[in-house]
Amino acid sequence: MTDEFEFDLEGFEEDLDTTLANGRKAFTGRYKDELNALSGLSKEEIDAISLGITDLQKYDELITVVKEASRVNLEQAALKAQIIKLGDIAVTIAKRIPSLAAIL
Repeated sequence: MTDEFEFDLEGFEEDLDTTLANGRKAFTGRYKDELNALSGLSKEEIDAISLGITDLQKYDELITVVKEASRVNLEQAALKAQIIKLGDIAVTIAKRIPSLAAIL
């Protein structure tokens, strides 16, 4: 008896469509400039922030938080709280973006 994984292509495409639509909303939402600036940070800049330890997971989490905040038009105070929850490295990365630094 083989244990095969059956891939649900239709479900995948529906999820992908939703994700892409949410991404479009985020990049046209309240924090679109911040998202563009975060996306423009190089690996070297991130490495320098985290003292040579590449913490791409925190960087990715930060982008996800800002993207979702932009999509739902989250208030600045709530965005600040979410960024702080991510920890010191995420806060340091966020502070590289002047408009995010202003709310932190």
